[in-house]
Amino acid sequence: MIAYPDTSFLCAMYRQQHNSGCAASHFAQMPEPLHLASPLLFEFRQATRWQVFLHANNPTKGFDRITAVAAMGKLQINISTGAVVIVPVDWADVVSIGERLSAQYTWTEGYRGFDVLHVATALHLGAREFLTFDAKQKKLAEAEGLVVPL
Repeated sequence: MIAYPDTSFLCAMYRQQHNSGCAASHFAQMPEPLHLASPLLFEFRQATRWQVFLHANNPTKGFDRITAVAAMGKLQINISTGAVVIVPVDWADVVSIGERLSAQYTWTEGYRGFDVLHVATALHLGAREFLTFDAKQKKLAEAEGLVVPL
């Protein structure tokens, strides 16, 4: 596996954002399907649904349900066509790597749990690149030897 994404990359891929062009361009040039593990898929879907909740309670926040359903539908089409694949992982190993990362970096850098687990998953899967638009995750991924090409 060459690259593993985080949620910021998926959000840019499936909902129009300022970095969507960069994500789409990188995705189009990838020599292999985009690999995801099930917790990343869950976090993307959960974050999308949460944005709808925010929007319903304050229309200046989040985005509407039509936008959310369209974003999740585009991802599902890519899964169905094989452009995105859900890969199995050994969760005991991912959590072990994540625990090491947390103990080493979170005390001083303040990483969120899912951010640590995304980088841990990339390391577990042997990815060389980590696809993120998140500056903190970029710092963690690079500290662990992953290339962040975006």
